[in-house]
Amino acid sequence: MDEILDIVDLVADSGFEGIVTWLVRLVGLVALLGGLGLWLLTDMGLLVVPAVLILVGLVLLVAPSILLLAAELA
Repeated sequence: MDEILDIVDLVADSGFEGIVTWLVRLVGLVALLGGLGLWLLTDMGLLVVPAVLILVGLVLLVAPSILLLAAELA
């Protein structure tokens, strides 16, 4: 966890925190929409792949804010 906070702190110091945050959120949104699309628009018997994509998408949408807050508090 310390390594992740060090990387986040380095990104925050370089001034690219906004760009990186929105890039990670965009990837999360694409994963979320892909999972919902697989679940709703296809006839998949196995629902593991859409569920994993939805879960990863939600985590990526929330994680940048939490990591930057943790880096500021540390």
